[in-house]
Amino acid sequence: MTDEKDTTAAAASGAKATKEEVALELMKFIAGTTGYGKGSGGAGFGGKAPKTPDEQVDALLQLYERCRAAVAK
Repeated sequence: MTDEKDTTAAAASGAKATKEEVALELMKFIAGTTGYGKGSGGAGFGGKAPKTPDEQVDALLQLYERCRAAVAK
């Protein structure tokens, strides 16, 4: 909830977010709501081994790059 307050405070003060900040917020939203980059599988989906921390980081960096590309359009 503190993220929402920070974003709201920045918007209220008239500060403009850069494209990188918007992409980062988008990435955090997607990763937080979908569990993107986490290694644990859901019930009944045990086919893959859990992701290592390095694989999780790579997945989040790829997501950030995709968010930056989407914001730049």
